Amino acid sequence: MRNKIRVWIFSLFLLNLFSSLAQAQLPDFVDMVKNNGSAVVNISTTQKIAAGEENGGAEIQQMPEGSMPPELEELFRRFNEQQQGGGGSAPKEARSLGSGFIISADGYVLTNNHVVKGASEIMVKLNDRRELVAKLIGSDARTDVALLKIEARDLPVVTIGAPDKLQVGEWVLAIGSPFGFEQSVTAGIVSAKGRSLPGGNYVPFIQTDVAINPGNSGGPLFNMEGKVVGINSQIYSRTGGSMGLSFAIPMDVVMNIVEQIKVKGKASHGWLGVQIQDVTRELAESFGMKKPQGALVAKVISNGPAEIAGVQIGDIITEFNGQLIDHSADLPPMVGITPINNDATLKIIRQGENRTLHFNVGLLPEEDSQIASTKSLNKSLENQLGITVSELTSEQRQLSQIPKNGVLVQEVAKGVSREAGLQRGDVILRIQNTIVRDLHDFDKIVKKLPMGISIAILIQRQGNPVFLALKLK
Repeated sequence: MRNKIRVWIFSLFLLNLFSSLAQAQLPDFVDMVKNNGSAVVNISTTQKIAAGEENGGAEIQQMPEGSMPPELEELFRRFNEQQQGGGGSAPKEARSLGSGFIISADGYVLTNNHVVKGASEIMVKLNDRRELVAKLIGSDARTDVALLKIEARDLPVVTIGAPDKLQVGEWVLAIGSPFGFEQSVTAGIVSAKGRSLPGGNYVPFIQTDVAINPGNSGGPLFNMEGKVVGINSQIYSRTGGSMGLSFAIPMDVVMNIVEQIKVKGKASHGWLGVQIQDVTRELAESFGMKKPQGALVAKVISNGPAEIAGVQIGDIITEFNGQLIDHSADLPPMVGITPINNDATLKIIRQGENRTLHFNVGLLPEEDSQIASTKSLNKSLENQLGITVSELTSEQRQLSQIPKNGVLVQEVAKGVSREAGLQRGDVILRIQNTIVRDLHDFDKIVKKLPMGISIAILIQRQGNPVFLALKLK
């Protein structure tokens, strides 16, 4: 009997111990929300649009009528009207909702550029239900940051944290107004850091699995110390709602933009003047590297900082100002936040040799130039790459902005070239670091290509230079 009692007591002890350990591992967000919720605001904008013009917001899921309180039904009605627009010939007003947060007691508010872009009126609703008209101080489309100002004093503010200290797996929390539901709190973990997204090359995004939905845009992402480490900006979704892939702009990038806007009224970004791509395993082999790393230079912009510094096509950038470049996406944010005209250092690998180059950081142009694609005659047939190429006409060179060198791919037969990704319309500029000047050069180079090892081919496709790797069998 005594033994049974001892076993029962010991089992109860273990149960309480495991329960305590389980509870200890789960974070408590209550105090964080109490301390910071009042500094998070709701942002509504009014925008005049032409008749029949659609508002490009996220699709909102309808809910059955009468299934929620009247005030919430009104919020959903406003969202649906915002998305659907309507008929008629007169100009209309589109309304949208987003989130933001107060960073100074005298009324500076941060949000996303896309939340307030094109707005004729911006209203900021505070936690105490006051609604104030906001002035747009400045915004930056490249980083999707906007700075607003409201006329008020002694406002609650957030504390800015250090996103570089975040660790993957760490708990984070978001407060915002998804679908207009103000002061909604969601939590999750950091899924990854330094993510590069299409159209966001100058932002090393923080990826989380926090539930972010339309209306959360511009709201804060908090770490467990209650400090803002990012602005919730984008989601990856096939439905328009959260699928566990959310992206936030790191606050070090944000505050750099804020300071520039306050001083100059706008933000500028550092520029190197190259187009780059990742080094794949096959490309690393073709360049004689032990492992894939760095940013492979596929194009050097004429008269840009890189060209002046001596950067060449085929160089692999491994360091910028002492910071390692593992993936090509690491480089643009580093250069982008560097002050204009600052001296900077690049470490590169050129044909197997390590070199150091110095350059002066340039100003990123307003718009990237777009280059057209082309077609032509004078063909070269029957080569071991299994492709048909031709000379470029003068009109094609003018359209594609290739003043000299290169041959145009006319046909790609089934085989190694097609498997490597070579396509009709590509312009071959280099093969294994040798410039292809014309058809004669092409034939001569291809005949000497070795079998069984990776070969790097530089092409231009629809205005963009790309390295491909193929292996002759």
